[in-house]
Amino acid sequence: MSQAVSLIVFPVRDLAQAKKVFTNVTGVEPYADAPYYVGFRVGGQEIGLDPNGHKQGLTGPLPYWEVKDIKKSLQSLQEAGAQVAQGVKDVGGGKLIATVKDADNNIIGLVQSP
Repeated sequence: MSQAVSLIVFPVRDLAQAKKVFTNVTGVEPYADAPYYVGFRVGGQEIGLDPNGHKQGLTGPLPYWEVKDIKKSLQSLQEAGAQVAQGVKDVGGGKLIATVKDADNNIIGLVQSP
């Protein structure tokens, strides 16, 4: 189903401060810089900062698994017993994300790139 973890999103309370820290950590400027999301691309990996993550119940980083067909993957995970936490959502540029919860309430992210 999955190719690899391609995106890790960190919930942040102070987006401006987090952006400074992650610019320093990654050594690159953000490719996406909006009030609702800041994204960095480093060596084929995307690191995201989400100022709304805590409001959505995130308490730490959330890995997103790259999939070829997000709807099919979501269906497969539901059949395996996972519950949809957030259905498929276009976050811009044709990139689709969704999340599920497993039996232990771990959140698993899925991402389909355009």
